[in-house]
Amino acid sequence: MSFHNIALFLHLFGVITWVGGMAFAYFCLRPAAGTLSPADRLALWCAVFRRFFALVWISIALILASGFGTLIKVGFGNAPPAWHLMMAIGLVMVAVFVNLWFGPWQRLQAAVAGQDWASGAGALNAIRQRVALNLGLSAVNIAAATLGLAW
Repeated sequence: MSFHNIALFLHLFGVITWVGGMAFAYFCLRPAAGTLSPADRLALWCAVFRRFFALVWISIALILASGFGTLIKVGFGNAPPAWHLMMAIGLVMVAVFVNLWFGPWQRLQAAVAGQDWASGAGALNAIRQRVALNLGLSAVNIAAATLGLAW
């Protein structure tokens, strides 16, 4: 088994976990949770995000390690332009997640602990916006990964 095979497996595992989780949360869980009371909805999101965000950190580590590892092995100058685009978009996605983690996620947890449902709803909306942004960026990245190789 080659370095490339292992790196690709780890990379795709991380991407599928992160992007798939965002898609599930945004398109499936969000509409279903909308039927709950604010207290129940916000408590549910806290419990879900606590678990999911731990997976996102692991996914980020896998994606960055495998991505940079592959670029270093091939050589930055020898890598296809699509790889550089994927790396740039991926780094923006990480920055969006870090902003989400240290901003609205912390506010959501504090609001739920203090039963401040209005503040919690605002924090949840800010998380939703960042997840939507990262879903859009991930679609561009998937296009770069597949269609971009034809450039």
